[in-house]
Amino acid sequence: EILTVTIRVDKISNIIRECIEQYNREVKIVNTDIVLQVRDGIARIHGLDEVMVGELVEFEEGTIGVTLKLESNNVGVVLMGDDLMIQEGSSVKATGKIAQIPMSGAYLGRVINDLAKPIDGWGEISTSKSLLIESPASGIISRGSVYEHIQTGLIAIDSIYFQ
Repeated sequence: EILTVTIRVDKISNIIRECIEQYNREVKIVNTDIVLQVRDGIARIHGLDEVMVGELVEFEEGTIGVTLKLESNNVGVVLMGDDLMIQEGSSVKATGKIAQIPMSGAYLGRVINDLAKPIDGWGEISTSKSLLIESPASGIISRGSVYEHIQTGLIAIDSIYFQ
């Protein structure tokens, strides 16, 4: 018996054409660099040229940090977690997200960590609103006046106001 194979050129070209049309040409650029130094909850990172002040960065073991000091050849990052796993030379990448904190009445009475994740064992907190951590203060005119003196605990200062 002879096996005959017919090649359907039109069918093969349609399959190739569909594959080409579905090809995703999007290139994702990840801003990655290495840790120079870690000490007292602060990491110094070489480079990260495109990072912004207040941007979240993620270390290779999963710790999150917030960039606060931008210099010409390194970036200072405050760590929002344990720094024991971060080693000099480990990689870190910029996330492109500015540090925000979620806002909701569901947070009242709950215990959360520095990234607003619940640590009290009562489950996740759902919210739809968030506020930048470094948001500008309201203007002087829109603020209310102070009518009551505050006790500072310093006798010399409190005696001036509370005579």
